[in-house]
Amino acid sequence: MPQLSVPRLSVVVPAYNEEERLPRTLARLHEYYSGQGYRYEVIVVSDGSADRTRELVEDFAKGHPEFRVIEYQPNHGKGYAVRTGIEQAKGELILFCDADLATPQEETEKLLEHMAKGADVAIGSRPLRESTLEVHQPFYREMLGRSFNKLVQLLAIRGIEDTQCGFKMFTPEAAREIFRRCKLDGFGFDFESLMIARDLGLRIDEVPIRWSHQEGSKVVLMRDGPRMLLDLVKLRLAGKRKRLALRG
Repeated sequence: MPQLSVPRLSVVVPAYNEEERLPRTLARLHEYYSGQGYRYEVIVVSDGSADRTRELVEDFAKGHPEFRVIEYQPNHGKGYAVRTGIEQAKGELILFCDADLATPQEETEKLLEHMAKGADVAIGSRPLRESTLEVHQPFYREMLGRSFNKLVQLLAIRGIEDTQCGFKMFTPEAAREIFRRCKLDGFGFDFESLMIARDLGLRIDEVPIRWSHQEGSKVVLMRDGPRMLLDLVKLRLAGKRKRLALRG
């Protein structure tokens, strides 16, 4: 029987210079999860932010003890931030979501349903037929994203339509086994974590979601796209044994 002090859900939010979005994001997270009838915690990971990200979370947490912030310097990347937050999570299930809340928090319940049915990992997926894209990305970003997902399927993870959506849930056991092996600090951590999950034989459920593009993405296509492609090729060539090696 779970201890009463253990939250049902830990929500990890990686944040890099998010002072403009955070007030709305924190308020919405509190509004939604406080009405769900289960205990929760929200861990915001300030990934080397140079603005007031940490202060905003600390101020909000004074009246909302479910919220806390982890901060470090310098900036390491989204993968490092998610890994740091997951390592500190105490919940029976762990969700990470982007600070822009492009996927509405109501979609949490869809992932919870899949976890209740035995999934080790449940991931939001935008290209599925049942998904609803309420606000599309600019055409060029959407086409490049779809092309990249096709490459990921070809080189690494067959059968998963969307590895990059920032809305993924894990059991604590799956999260521990996956993220103690993850080595990528940047945006490639999404497909790395799923490759490792597949290597471990974990059940990954892809879940249709609602999603709306939000301005202010930290992904710079001309800089981060080539890095992600190189990371993908390196992971593919490394082979299962090296991918499953524990992080040093």
